[in-house]
Amino acid sequence: MNIGNKIYTLRKKANLSQEELALKLSVTRQTISKWELGETSPDIKQAKELSKIFKISLDELCDNDIKDIMQEKISNTERLAGLTIKILKVMGILFVILLIIDIISFIFFNITNINVR
Repeated sequence: MNIGNKIYTLRKKANLSQEELALKLSVTRQTISKWELGETSPDIKQAKELSKIFKISLDELCDNDIKDIMQEKISNTERLAGLTIKILKVMGILFVILLIIDIISFIFFNITNINVR
């Protein structure tokens, strides 16, 4: 559905005449008619106002399908979280190994130090 058809459908759903919608947007009724016929399109400011009037997002007004984009972003976030967890696990294991080496070195040093005296 093009933006003109979308505006027409949303306007009808909101029980607004072209004149009433034009008043809310500070444009003429003819402008609304041209949008709905697909002769012209609203500029970005007018589109923002339309989205507010109809209580929808600009993406919904323009019929942009953002589901794929959102799924990709979620997938990337999940991959990043998984990678972060793996890195933290490796760092934790290395920390424990170093701690054990330190304890063993400390004990060994103390035992050799006691034997030397």
